[in-house]
Amino acid sequence: MKFWDASAVVPLCVQEPLSDTVREFLADDPSMVVWWGTRTECISALMRQVRQGNLAPADERAARHVLHALMQACIEMQPSETLRSTAERLLAVHPLRTADALQLAAAILWCQGLTTEQSFVSLDRRLCDAGYREGFTVLPKAF
Repeated sequence: MKFWDASAVVPLCVQEPLSDTVREFLADDPSMVVWWGTRTECISALMRQVRQGNLAPADERAARHVLHALMQACIEMQPSETLRSTAERLLAVHPLRTADALQLAAAILWCQGLTTEQSFVSLDRRLCDAGYREGFTVLPKAF
């Protein structure tokens, strides 16, 4: 089981440079854990691609169907006071944006703080660095 950041979920829905890499991670272990806001972050990324002309509206609809299926099959970490407090601690020690701190906090709560041996899949450099410093095995390794 791996924790998935929204930046790694989007390439499962649309073709991007690292889509094959993240699809391999999912094929190796289809058990996904995400935070409560992942679906919304993914929709935001898809709509940004539509607005920028990089994704046709029909392709966006198809990507939403893939996203819906992924979200139906995953474990979703819900908002809580503990998650918020953990995110606030992460903001104090890592150069993260709010949503990234919430993502990482959800990952930490998912594994009950025992980050060693747990995988964190992300394509966001800053979040990867913070996840690594928090003890996760960050995937992809070469990113």
